[in-house]
Amino acid sequence: MLSLPEGYRALVIGASGAIGQALLRQLQSDPRCAGALGVSRQSEPGLDLLNEASIAHCAQSLAGQGPFHLVLDATGALTLNGRGPEKRLDELDAAHLLAALQTNAVGPALVLKHVAPLLATGQRVIWGKLSARVGSIEDNRKGGWYGYRAAKAALNMLLQTAAIEIARRRPMAVVAALQPGTVQSALSQPFVGDDALPPDEAARRLLSVLDHLQPTGRAQFVDHLGRHIPW
Repeated sequence: MLSLPEGYRALVIGASGAIGQALLRQLQSDPRCAGALGVSRQSEPGLDLLNEASIAHCAQSLAGQGPFHLVLDATGALTLNGRGPEKRLDELDAAHLLAALQTNAVGPALVLKHVAPLLATGQRVIWGKLSARVGSIEDNRKGGWYGYRAAKAALNMLLQTAAIEIARRRPMAVVAALQPGTVQSALSQPFVGDDALPPDEAARRLLSVLDHLQPTGRAQFVDHLGRHIPW
């Protein structure tokens, strides 16, 4: 990460997932990084997206290890409670829709609430959140996947709104919604073919994209090749 200060500190949230693990490995191998930490439901303390108290407690425990120049939120779920994405209107279920929103939008927004104050001030900082191309309202051409699409669209709005606020105190901040491509992971395994990206390649691409983004005072929605996606 050449755009960040020498000795930058990084945090990966959702570090137990395939992409989260790969991001953490890449950062820990960067000689310019003074420290890269990973948290997840399995860490100590753990961070549970469905429990704000656990998010707040985890953030408090990290305060002495910052400030952070790079925070990557790799959380998210496509299959919830053993149920995959809905393909048709007649499959919609209120509880499943709410669960998708809680995991993919509300939880990450609460992570922003409690962890964004740990970002460094007066320096370039980056907040990257895994999103999904299916969260693009304009790019939706196939339909289906109602809850996941809605949750990612809501996430993108939350990121955009937070980016405007973050830029007031940290004008050199970059906030990005990231489309990692189709990656070999437990999340995508039932839905992808053999051409899916290895997690380490996806992580390398995402870090390179973030390294080249410039602060705009707004969130940016980009894929793993650096191409901007319409909101």
